[in-house]
Parts: sequence; structure tokens; C-alpha cells
Amino acid sequence: MSYHEKDHVNEKPPSDTASIEKGQQHPAGPNAYVAPADDDRYRFDAHDLDKVQRRLKQRHVQMIAIAGTIGTGLFLGSGKALARAGPLGALLAYAFIGSVAYSSLCSVGEMTCFAPISGTFPHFAARWVDPAFGFAVGWNYFYTQAITVPVEVTAAQILLTFWDDDHNRGIAYTAIILVLMCMINLFGVRWFGESEFVFSIIKLTLITGLILFGFIIDLGGGPDHDRRGFRYWKNPGALNTYLVDEPKSTGRFLAILGVLIQAAFSYQGMELVAIAASETESPRRNIAKAVRRVFYRIIIFYILGVLITGMIIPYNDPNLLQDSGTAAESPYVIAMKLAGVHGLPHVVNAAVFSSAFSAGNSFLFTSSRILYGLALRGQAPVIFAKCTSAGLPIVAVLTCSLFSLLAFLNVSSSSAQVFTWLVNLTTVGGFFTWMAINLTYLRFYAGLKRQGIDRKKFIYYSSLQPYLSYWGVFWTSLIILINGFDVFFDFTASGFLTAYINIPIFFGLYFGYKIWKRTKVWRPDEMDFVRGIPTIEETEAPYVPPRTLAEKIFDIIF
Repeated sequence: MSYHEKDHVNEKPPSDTASIEKGQQHPAGPNAYVAPADDDRYRFDAHDLDKVQRRLKQRHVQMIAIAGTIGTGLFLGSGKALARAGPLGALLAYAFIGSVAYSSLCSVGEMTCFAPISGTFPHFAARWVDPAFGFAVGWNYFYTQAITVPVEVTAAQILLTFWDDDHNRGIAYTAIILVLMCMINLFGVRWFGESEFVFSIIKLTLITGLILFGFIIDLGGGPDHDRRGFRYWKNPGALNTYLVDEPKSTGRFLAILGVLIQAAFSYQGMELVAIAASETESPRRNIAKAVRRVFYRIIIFYILGVLITGMIIPYNDPNLLQDSGTAAESPYVIAMKLAGVHGLPHVVNAAVFSSAFSAGNSFLFTSSRILYGLALRGQAPVIFAKCTSAGLPIVAVLTCSLFSLLAFLNVSSSSAQVFTWLVNLTTVGGFFTWMAINLTYLRFYAGLKRQGIDRKKFIYYSSLQPYLSYWGVFWTSLIILINGFDVFFDFTASGFLTAYINIPIFFGLYFGYKIWKRTKVWRPDEMDFVRGIPTIEETEAPYVPPRTLAEKIFDIIF
């Protein structure tokens, strides 16, 4: 457990925590405000319509949380970050964005452990900030996730060109990848959980192996027996310049700034465990455990991984600038070739392929559940809330699966440009999501305080709140405004639109819905912390402490 977090996953739930629908006391406490059932402003009590089922087990959730977002952004993108900012610049950028990502995860983790229901943070935004804000957050997140599915399908297909670059077979590979991806999601959440469990093990094995391999290479254990140490931090240096060479301090600052977006791409998707809360067994206990571990995951896999990358290859190596999309541009593979190691690049490419497939699989899951959650609360057509008898939101999954067909736009160069424009619209979508999560938490925190609800009685809370959320709101808002700074050094209309089109789209969604529905920002004393939120007894299975050695090891790992 990290020093600043508390959780009470082993405590026995209070005996008086029954559902409000049963007419008994809710864990939010007797002073909590309960919205009138006939007030049309509140669409919170969706338990009669919500048909998804809790089929994700503890091991699924823990592995998704630990390795769910480790993918091409870290394995391949870290090389571009190194080339642009240098080893120290890349390290600072990844550490800084890691703190912002962590603030967002702690915020959504606490709200989700309080209310593990469908709709997750877009619903929280509608429930505790403003229904129009939830609408904008939900549709912005849905689009960014849905359009990223074909991006990952394309990335997976490009990774296969490491072995087979035939264009015609590439089309067939694209079709096979997207069919498999869609089938896994159509089989149900249990199959999704099992597939992500396997992919997470592959990714953890790969990143752990690469970090250890990097250490060995750095200490002279490679075939060339060259002990590198921190040699490349001295020559060519720890910091690179970007856009301007003089004064160097300005160029170095711009280099770090330019890597922030790349670093953020590597972290995005951490909120997956929160989105899956309504389909997770004992969600409060398992999500609390998952969030608690992310702090260590950021330190070990991201920060340590980027540090090792900067120790084993110089930032001015020309191979870092290639844009093959395969393992050939991975800094680890480049270091292998420099050290005279052969064969392993094929293993790395295979593992990175599974990462790209896993990412597309996850984005398809998250986009369909967000669309389903919007439909539950009347912010999307109700048809998207239709579920099968097994609890699969079938219409939402099929609709989101159609987005994967956009991967075929890359078949020709002319349509590939259209696809690039669509993808570029998602550039800052992730920052809007993090900003919204932290802002929602601040309103959630204010409402709890106003209604006299003690957060310290929750299954999970962070004692660094609300300061973590203030940190997250400030930096995400600033990055949204400055993310396209480099376009002003060589201005192009397309570059400007790519960087900033998301801003008018988001506020267009917000004000459009606000004017149409005449919504208002909730006051802290009228926020509903009760209706439609299941009690601890309704969601949590009795905690059974591990007894055997095997059970204790399983409990530590998962």
C-alpha cells in the first residue's frame, strides 16, 4: 500500500447498509440528499434497465489495471520521445505526465468505488457537475475511443509487415485482425477478461524482460562487452533541443514540452478498470486494490523503462527517427542491433503485435460501455442500452465494431489522409477526459463535505485529495491550450485544426445540450449520492482471507 492511500477492503461491511430501494439506510449516511423519484432532472435510478452482469474476476481486473495500457506508446513511442527531448527530457516528461495520470486515476477510482455502476465518469460528471457536462464528456470519450480502434488495427497490421510486407496480404491481415477483435467483444465480458489477462501477462513479461535486458546491455553484458553506464547522458547529452537551437535553454524546454503529448498517449486508457466496474465481481474491493497498485506500476514500468532506454542508446541515433511502425523503431531493438544481439527483435515484434491487438480490443470494450452508459441515462438513443440475456450490450458493441472498418481507409494513400484527419481529432481527447475526471471529483468532494458524508468510511480514498485533483485540472487544462505550440513556429491551417479542433467540439457539445435541455450546475446540497447506487452488501462477496501458500501468492499477485 502506498503511504498516502487507505483502503478497508478486509473490513466487514456495516450491517445497516441495504439498498435505498429497499427502504433502508444507505452507506452514504442518513444526511445524504435523495433525489425525488419524479424529478425529470435526475436519471440516476437505472437499476431496472441496466442488464450487464458482473463476470470479470479479481485476476482479470488486477492484470488489466497493471498492464492494460502498456502498449505501442511505450514500446515504440518512447524512442521518438528520446530522439526529441534526450534521455533526461524524456524521463522528466514521462514522470510529469505520470503524476497527472495518477491524479486522474485516484479521482475516478474513489468515485467508482463509491458508485460502481454503468456509465462511470461521464455519468458522474452528469450527476455531480452538470448533465450537459456529462453529455459532452461521454460523447467526447466515446468518439476518441471508437476512432482509436481502427488506429490499433492498423498498427497491428503494420507490425506484421516486419515479416510480410505484401500489400494484398496486408488487406487480408487487417480483415482477420478486426474480425477477431470484434468476436472477442461479442462473446461477452468474460472472454474479454480472459483475453486481456493473457495479453497482460505477455506485456508484463516483455517490458520486464526489456528492462532487464537494458540493464545487462548497459553494464557490458552484451556480445560487444561495452559498458555504457550514463555515457550517452554526457555525449551527446542529457537534453536535446527542439525548434530552436539558441538559446539552448529555450530549445530544451520546448523539447520537453513537445514530448508531453507522446508521453500522455502511453498512459491513456488507465480508466479502463473504472469503466468495467459495473461488470466486475466485488468491484469496490477489486478496484481499490487495482488503483493502489498503479502508483508502483508507473514507477517500475514507465519511469524505469524510459530511464533504461536513455542509457542504452544515444538520442541522436538515426534509427530512432525511422517511422516503420514495427519493432525496428523500438529503442530496445535498436540497442540490440548495436550490441550485436540477433533473433530477439522478432520476439519483441510478436509481443508488441499482441499489445496493439490488446489495445484495440480494450478500446472497443470501453467505447461500447460508454455508449451503453449514455443510453441508460437518456443521453444517447435507448436502442444502445439493449442487452442480451447474458448481459452483453449487443447493439452498442456492434455499433462500435463498425468503426474498426475505418482501418481499410489506409489501403490507398488518398483515403489514408482522411483517416489521418479523423485520428488527429482525438489528439487532446484524452486530456479532456482527465480534466473532466478531476473536475468532477472536486464537485464530488464538495458535495460530500456539504452533506456531511465522511470519505474516510469509504472502501477506498486517497488522503492527498482534493490536492491531486487540483493538480490534474490545472495541468490538463494548460496542456490542452498549449499542445499545438509547435504549429506557431511553422504555421499551417491543418496543423492548427489538428491541435485545437477538439476544444470547440467539446464546448459545442456542452453548450448545445445545455441550451437544449436547460440544464444547470448542481449545488453541493442537491447532489444525489444515494439513488441507483448499490450498497456494499449488494456488490461485495464476503472476503475470504488466503490460507494456503498458493492462495497467499495468488492474493499478492492478483
